[in-house]
Amino acid sequence: MGDIHNPKLLYLKGALFVALGLLTSALIIMDHPSWRLVALLPITIWAFARAYYFAFYVVQHYVDDGFKFAGLLSFLRYLLKRPKSQ
Repeated sequence: MGDIHNPKLLYLKGALFVALGLLTSALIIMDHPSWRLVALLPITIWAFARAYYFAFYVVQHYVDDGFKFAGLLSFLRYLLKRPKSQ
């Protein structure tokens, strides 16, 4: 299967990720209802989203423009194999 190029399908994919995140967040909160969890869950999601952004966009555009990612495992391999002088 190749990459998706149709903008409508890409928006649908993004909307499905948002729906999945909202659904799972609601299920977690329903399973363990507390204001503390309601406050900590979005902070956790935001922090991981920023880490993902850093791992790819920031490294690719500001640290090493030769780095092209294919997922988190390729980023970990990059971290382990890059020259130590960077």
